[in-house]
Amino acid sequence: MAQLDFGGTLENVVTREEFTLEKARETLKDETIAIIGYGVQGPGQALNLKDNGFNVIVGQRQPSHSYDKAVDDGFIPGETLFSIEEAAERGTIIQYLLSDAAQISVWPTLKKSLTAGKALYFSHGFGITYKERTGIIPPEDVDVILAAPKGSGTSLRRLFLAGKGLNSSFAIHQDATGRARDRVIALGIGIGSGYLFETTFKKEVYSDLTGERGTLMGAIQGLFAAQYDLLRSRGHSPSEAFNETVEEATESLYPLVAENGMDWMYANCSTTAQRGALDWWKKFRDAVKPVFEELYDSVESGKEAQLSIDSNSEEDYRIKLEEELKELRASEMWRAGATVRKLRPQNA
Repeated sequence: MAQLDFGGTLENVVTREEFTLEKARETLKDETIAIIGYGVQGPGQALNLKDNGFNVIVGQRQPSHSYDKAVDDGFIPGETLFSIEEAAERGTIIQYLLSDAAQISVWPTLKKSLTAGKALYFSHGFGITYKERTGIIPPEDVDVILAAPKGSGTSLRRLFLAGKGLNSSFAIHQDATGRARDRVIALGIGIGSGYLFETTFKKEVYSDLTGERGTLMGAIQGLFAAQYDLLRSRGHSPSEAFNETVEEATESLYPLVAENGMDWMYANCSTTAQRGALDWWKKFRDAVKPVFEELYDSVESGKEAQLSIDSNSEEDYRIKLEEELKELRASEMWRAGATVRKLRPQNA
């Protein structure tokens, strides 16, 4: 395990140079990895593991769109694609990648397949951290591990195909076999992680829920909407408001931040932009910090988890979700965005 300096704090991380793909294959050579669920994370992790030479099977309900997708992706019914129950029986490592709500409902069935020595793998600490609410309490004679890519399954797959990697955290909740650490690191390398950093199930879910509601999705949409609406109210056109709010950020500036950091991006903008950004960023930080404090407290207390469980368990959840997404889709800002995307120059 390498020790690296992250902004003055030393952290232990695992790199692909240290724990090679060949070592990962050797570690898991006798394992059957059962991917339970083929929705958000399932396809990317399953296909990356398969392409990297691991023994992978998929368990998915039938009929379903996800089952059909698994067939389209090359998994063969009766050979590498099974029902959830049969895949869990066959697997020595069970990657539990259903949605948080589905994990709760399927748990009584899945638990029957968790015989001594198997490993139960998560990519989200939700089910274990909030076990009093989810009822997910694994037997004591199985490994309970986590590898959580810091991005969507789609991004994980795209970066893998591009020869890159998506950083992941890893955690060990229960080491029944003495091999939990090697198992989870091998899986992290196998799914295509850029590097792996250690955490706990609780820290993973706290940071993840905060991030999703904060700068990754919730806060960024709120920030975009506030600026777009302000510009429109002051007489700017939809095209101008969208380009200055979203397009320039996502297409021009954010990639520079990803490549070299915020300071580099500032240094490579106009002096007028530099001055304004340096003058205003702390005002925005101070304005939103109380909101983040409230958000983290809600995550830590379990309130956010319960809201998610209650909402996702409602029979009309999908209908209500579509209505909320429709509100975004139908907003002027994102209708303008759809037009802007069509006008982007296409590669020859």
